[in-house]
Amino acid sequence: MKKIAGIVVFLAAAGCAFAQNMEARLVELNGAVEVKDSGASGWRPAVVNEAVAKDTVISTGIKSTAVVVLGNSRLLVRPLTRLSLEELRRRDGGEEVSLYLRSGRVRAEVSPPAGGRTNFTVRSPSATASVRGTSFEFDTRYLQVDSGTVRLSDNRGQKVFVAGGQISRVDESGQRVVPPFEAANELLTPSLPEVAVTGGGGGTLAPNIPAPAPVPVDANVYVEWQ
Repeated sequence: MKKIAGIVVFLAAAGCAFAQNMEARLVELNGAVEVKDSGASGWRPAVVNEAVAKDTVISTGIKSTAVVVLGNSRLLVRPLTRLSLEELRRRDGGEEVSLYLRSGRVRAEVSPPAGGRTNFTVRSPSATASVRGTSFEFDTRYLQVDSGTVRLSDNRGQKVFVAGGQISRVDESGQRVVPPFEAANELLTPSLPEVAVTGGGGGTLAPNIPAPAPVPVDANVYVEWQ
């Protein structure tokens, strides 16, 4: 019996070594930024350099931004954005980050740790952007990639791979992911409706981000990672 108990304790300790929870940190704040801690009923003002744990919700007001460090990666939270930190953990020398973007827009700079990799996912009500080491901007439906490759998929499992300098989107019906060559001449969220955010700021978001130059159709080569 003692030997069995010893084996169980050893295995439990080994499991903890391979998977550890990871904290995010708010390193820059500009304007009205609020957070709702896991299990809390109300919002509170964010504090510069505070650690935020899994299941925390971050909300930015009008003309307000926040920069969040998530392990080796950085996230710029644009004005009038609300997002949840769903998964933050280290496993086998790598990092796993999962965010839920309820509204607004974020810009991510994803960098893997030395000798490891980062699985970075941003979900929204209509789409999911998944990457391993890249730079991109995402606003729940529209995706613009600066470098690397991002996989954009909708809730039905349709997906496209979007490379640096390309854009893509999920169409208005939510039934189709538009390939980069088709979306190349569009703006990132060309006509986003007014966004009213309660409990974490409110107002109107009027983005005006130019799309990258069109990419020739024969330059679109998608390779799925293993």
